Amino acid sequence: MKSIGASAARNELESRHRDFFERGFMLALIFSLGIGIIALVTLILQVLVEGFPRLNSELLTNFPSGNPEIAGAQSAIMGTIWVIGVTAAFTIPVGIGAAIYLEEYADKERWWNRFIELNLQNLAAVPAIVYGILGLAFIVRGFLGLGQTVLAAGLTLGLLVLPIVIISSREAIKAVPDTIRQGAYALGATRWQTVRRQVLPASIPGIATGTILALSRAIGEAAPLILIGGLTFITFNPESVNSNFTVLPIQIFNWVSRPQDEFRVLAAAAIVVLLVILLAMNALAIFLRNKYQRKY
Repeated sequence: MKSIGASAARNELESRHRDFFERGFMLALIFSLGIGIIALVTLILQVLVEGFPRLNSELLTNFPSGNPEIAGAQSAIMGTIWVIGVTAAFTIPVGIGAAIYLEEYADKERWWNRFIELNLQNLAAVPAIVYGILGLAFIVRGFLGLGQTVLAAGLTLGLLVLPIVIISSREAIKAVPDTIRQGAYALGATRWQTVRRQVLPASIPGIATGTILALSRAIGEAAPLILIGGLTFITFNPESVNSNFTVLPIQIFNWVSRPQDEFRVLAAAAIVVLLVILLAMNALAIFLRNKYQRKY
């Protein structure tokens, strides 16, 4: 009886210790989350307060100028739209096509398919500046020789986010129940008909969310574009994919590096514009996910 009582007391003591450590760990997590949220809110409020005097129509309609009173970011905004358009046109079909091949067609036992999967995992963690070096060596000056153009910038950013698009699309396709495929095959559908009419529609929410979030990351990248020669002062909008360009991150970098306080106010206002674009893209991702989840 004594041994049973001692064992029960020991178990109760161990249970209390586990509860204590679990609560302590939970409090540490909440504390860390609170610090991150407070720091983020503080930065956003600081940017809003500093850039509020220049959040007007002139920021959107005027071109960059040496006079901060009349300077704007129209060429940077239009350049961002052009570059992200090229990035999306390259990344979306290539990324989704690669994901479909790897999940629905590739033989997992073949060495080249295993090699591709291994490299995808590694490439997703490569720093952005490395892609800038590759873009400069092979796209801007290498065998493509596209120069410092919108097309070169879009392809460079496309290489940057392509592994992310492929991985997220594969996870979305993998999440489709296998019973859907088996049911389609039982009704006589071919593999491509099954993918096109059953698997892809069911995986659109995950694919759209991952793709838009990857493009959102591309919008905020400045290092690769600076490395490939993105200009910091352009007073015209791009007219084609072969035009010279600037984007909002580069324009912000240029204004922040200037000694006048007026340019820092301009940079803060441009950061707000960039945040609005990013929030709009994230809202679009949420909308598409919810829409197709209800439909399918």
